[in-house]
Amino acid sequence: MNESTLFLATFILYIISAFSYFSFLFSKRENLAKIGFSFAFVGLFIHTIALLLRTFESGHAPFTNMYESLSFFAWSSILAYVIIEFKYKIRKAGPYFMLIVIALMALASSPLMPKEATPLVPALQSYWLWLHVSVTLLGEAFFAVAFITSIMYLAADSKKGKGIKSGLSAEKLDSVSYKCIAIGFPLFTLGGLVFGMIWAYYAWGRFWSWDPKETWSLITWFVFALYLHTRIVMGWKGRRSAYVAIIGFLAALFTYFGVNYLLAGLHSYV
Repeated sequence: MNESTLFLATFILYIISAFSYFSFLFSKRENLAKIGFSFAFVGLFIHTIALLLRTFESGHAPFTNMYESLSFFAWSSILAYVIIEFKYKIRKAGPYFMLIVIALMALASSPLMPKEATPLVPALQSYWLWLHVSVTLLGEAFFAVAFITSIMYLAADSKKGKGIKSGLSAEKLDSVSYKCIAIGFPLFTLGGLVFGMIWAYYAWGRFWSWDPKETWSLITWFVFALYLHTRIVMGWKGRRSAYVAIIGFLAALFTYFGVNYLLAGLHSYV
């Protein structure tokens, strides 16, 4: 069985997971949420095998073009969600989060995304590629979970203000968002900035070049640094923190997608 077949099987499992989660959302039957989690977990396992096969077949890291990067980002996102769901049981976030993962997989499946594994350009032939990209995308995966829980917090908080009880309390969603960013921020800092700067020095002889992706990575970092600073030092919680978390993830998405297609630079190859 080749990587593309496993990728398709993974995609189908994620779709079934999303369907199960949405069925839970409308029926309130807990067993459907557990089924959704199980399909997501099995999908993660098969996705892992697909990425390993891609690595062995290509001879390099499985995130050197947009197809591979999207696939790895989807894998990282599922991993982050499985960890958070297992720990905090935020089942109502499942259907919405699975939509993000399905969107990533659908984009990766698009005919516009070249699927062939090609030899790496010299700048990518480094073990720093593994450290820089994998850790950065894992950090952004936790930001994605925080994005969903922050939106859900705003919805739950609005209902609470109208005297409507929320199945998953606003306070818990706010807390989970904070914990996700507390995990994602050091990963993003280490992978996106520290490892990226070291790799840039070895590849191009300078730590920083104000390349568009570097600039937008720094903007994203500042937004999440603001989130943590205002929360820890100034005591922000609730709606204000949720808005900052949402803006941060949107900045991360622009760094990931917008820079690649709208702003030419040294990072245009991924």
